[in-house]
Amino acid sequence: MTVEFGVLGSVEGSIDGRPVALGHARQRGVLAVLLVDVDHPVTVDQLIGRVWGERPPRQARSTLRGYLSRLRQALAATGEAVIARQPGGYVLTTAGTVTVDMHSFRRLTGQARAAADDTRAAALFEQGLRLWRAEPFAALDTPWLNALRDALVQERLAAQLDLGDLRLRLGQHTALLPELSARAAAHPLDERLAGQLMLALHRSGRSAEALDHYHRTRGRLARELGIDPGPALREIQSAVLRQDTVPQPGAPAQPSPPPAQLPLSVAAFTGRDGELARLDHLLPAAAGAGPVRPAAVVISAVSGTAGVGKTALAVHWAHRVREAFPDGQLYVNLRGFVPGGSITDPAEAVRGFLDALGVPPARIPNSLEAQAGLYRSLLAGRRVLVVLDNARDAEQVRPLLPGTPGCLALITSRNRLTGLAATEGAHLLSVDLLTPGQARDLLTGRLGPHRTAAEPAAVNEIVTQCAGLPLALAIVAARAAAQPRIPLTTHAHELREADSRLDALDGGDPATQVRAVFSWSYQALSADAAPLFRLLGLHPGPDTALPAVAALAGLPPTRTRALLTELTRGNLLTEHTPGRYALHDLLRIYATELVTTQDSAATRRAATHRLLDHYMHTAHAADALLTPRRRVPVSPAPAQPGAAAEELLDRREALAWFTAENPVVLAAIEQAPAGFETHTWQLATAVETFLSRQGRWPALAAAHTTALNAALRTNDKTGQANAHRGLALAQTHLNRPDDAGAHYAIALDLFKDLGDHAGQARIHKHLGRMSSDRGDYRQALGHAHQALTHYRAAHNMLGQADALTHIGRYSVRLGDHRQAALSCSRQALALVEEIGDIDGQAYTWRSLGYIHHHLGQYPQAIDCHRQAIDLYRKTDNRYHEAICLTEFGDTHHAAADPTAAHHAWTQALTITDEISLLGTAPLRAKLLHNLDRYPADAPPSPANTPGP
Repeated sequence: MTVEFGVLGSVEGSIDGRPVALGHARQRGVLAVLLVDVDHPVTVDQLIGRVWGERPPRQARSTLRGYLSRLRQALAATGEAVIARQPGGYVLTTAGTVTVDMHSFRRLTGQARAAADDTRAAALFEQGLRLWRAEPFAALDTPWLNALRDALVQERLAAQLDLGDLRLRLGQHTALLPELSARAAAHPLDERLAGQLMLALHRSGRSAEALDHYHRTRGRLARELGIDPGPALREIQSAVLRQDTVPQPGAPAQPSPPPAQLPLSVAAFTGRDGELARLDHLLPAAAGAGPVRPAAVVISAVSGTAGVGKTALAVHWAHRVREAFPDGQLYVNLRGFVPGGSITDPAEAVRGFLDALGVPPARIPNSLEAQAGLYRSLLAGRRVLVVLDNARDAEQVRPLLPGTPGCLALITSRNRLTGLAATEGAHLLSVDLLTPGQARDLLTGRLGPHRTAAEPAAVNEIVTQCAGLPLALAIVAARAAAQPRIPLTTHAHELREADSRLDALDGGDPATQVRAVFSWSYQALSADAAPLFRLLGLHPGPDTALPAVAALAGLPPTRTRALLTELTRGNLLTEHTPGRYALHDLLRIYATELVTTQDSAATRRAATHRLLDHYMHTAHAADALLTPRRRVPVSPAPAQPGAAAEELLDRREALAWFTAENPVVLAAIEQAPAGFETHTWQLATAVETFLSRQGRWPALAAAHTTALNAALRTNDKTGQANAHRGLALAQTHLNRPDDAGAHYAIALDLFKDLGDHAGQARIHKHLGRMSSDRGDYRQALGHAHQALTHYRAAHNMLGQADALTHIGRYSVRLGDHRQAALSCSRQALALVEEIGDIDGQAYTWRSLGYIHHHLGQYPQAIDCHRQAIDLYRKTDNRYHEAICLTEFGDTHHAAADPTAAHHAWTQALTITDEISLLGTAPLRAKLLHNLDRYPADAPPSPANTPGP
């Protein structure tokens, strides 16, 4: 007897080809839920939630029992598909020849991906795809089934794409064309699909159509997502243009390596066999076989105790099963319970994952929703393990969850994230304290069996005092391992004595016993290392580097390095990556307690002052290297002795410093204590350029909001003015022009009250750009004239040249100030040549080209653009070189030289591809439009000529 169930279409069943009557839609929905988890129990609450959603009927349980009774009767004839009652729920058990098309599809596609032979793999994919009759669970509509339907549709598309790659490798390009054309029309933004169609067209002798499809795809990506095609699709386009051998689909010339972000596993990991077995059970079934597994697993301590080993368990298991996730492993510490620290924002976590997945900054959208959508799209059809460590609540992790069951999210938290269990079907796994036996095994693994067997009573005493907390045991073991000649009895005695000296240990609470272990380990530190450990409680986190620790302690770097080594050897500090150190949450609490009780307020304030001075002066130095043309709007006061800035030699080192220290600087801005308000707003100003170039506008807005509040508390008008200006910049890029305008207006009034002409000039320059973006060139011109007036009052020649250049550009757009436009730009050129500012000269030559273009003087415009391009290349200013090349192409096109125009636009597009900076989306959209609309062999018409 052959029993077949189908959910890849309407929910149906058959016995030897004869249909089984399964009842009405709601009853078939109950069967569908059981078929999805076939041979695995489903609780009554899960059944009700999956069948009815958030609004079950009043008598849901009795109604459910009726449906199940009728389904049992319908399935009785099969003899091999039985609905059985289990404690708390039901399970549909199968035997013999019973099949479910969804699980068969996953088994076949898994076998196809594991097959070594392309022909065999293609046959398996085709067999699996033939099981699809229509959309899964047709005619059924519940939130749970809808979500699963979407996931299955993504799995089908992934299988179709894999099959397409195989058929192209097998030379079936011509036969594949109709299918690929239809699929590309249905999924116009899928770059992998676009590449397959281009390959099929090219190999069928239709290279021109392949290039045309590339241009249409590129234009659509730019218009709808504001991004450009990725490297794989660009490589195919380049190869078609060169008529080279096009790389095989699915194997780009330079593939990005799968992310491997897991931290190091704990050495000598012991115990947790039961927890590991439960995690193994939740692992997605091999080769896609078996029922759907949950997309998330939550690990949480029942008591919420930190140091119980949640992270150690998660990381150890992740390393153990990483071969099951060949497409990579992602990891982020969400810092949900860092005392006094900054919780990791989901937007920052998603952004980090997109970086790890190889997405260029220019292709990353601004909003969290769009970033999460791109992240889930990248994971579709892949097997990736996502470890979300130290989560605070369900809302923090929801944007980070994969959207398809092939991936798995492993989440650790001190809270039981029951919200995820209710809405995302997550499984909750509690991690308790170690049993005495497990604790002894941990000590044995760290110290060796001979040493622990020689002193069993001492081992039992240590186990008792540490109360089964893995972190406490690890610290004791580290201390004992570092002193192999001292008996364990001595360590146990010291631990017992430390216990008796602390106030809150008479209740036997694990947290107080941990404090005893910490105090014992702390008291074993040298006279210089102990104060350093205490001072680390003042650091904002999440981690730190040697120069910052040296500034915090006021010590030379060489001495600081030796003390850090002592702390890491004693397990009081972790060097989680080379050169960067972090405190465990409990240790940070303990260090903060110590520094508050044992160090004077003057000592704490001096250390904080040195630390903030170090970050502020280094940030300002790094900012100056990133923007050598721009004068820093504020200069910090001299640094305290011992708080010297880190030495940065060039732009590359400045960028590396900002990349590593950006989370720390943002935390310092947020957490700076009272009395350091000036540091707060000056740090926000210093990090502005880096955040802007990275497109981290929400972070920039948050930093300047904190800065503004700090400046308001102390009535610091200069700080308020700069914070309003920074907020306006962030709001502009967050597409909130009204808010930006309001902040600029306040900043302008404040700079006016301060008599700060340079500050007023900068605001008028920004307001002019906003007016120009709206097409109000007369208002923009007025702001540019005011900027010039204030720059002259400030004796800022570079600013004057900048303002004169803007006056020239806005004047020519008004049409009635043509001579003024040329005159102002020539004055600007004379100033920047006198100063010797090459970047300024390049910008002024570019503006002269822009003006000559609008005056119809194309030969002069072409000469000016050439001058500007040469100067930009001397300074390696590639972004502005791309802008200038774009305008250069516009001028050539207006001068009836479409070939030269096409060449210039292509060069500009190549540069934007290579630099991959955020903020280039409008420029790319313009280039794509020009290249698509104005072919190299078609002269322009007067009505269709692009303008700069």
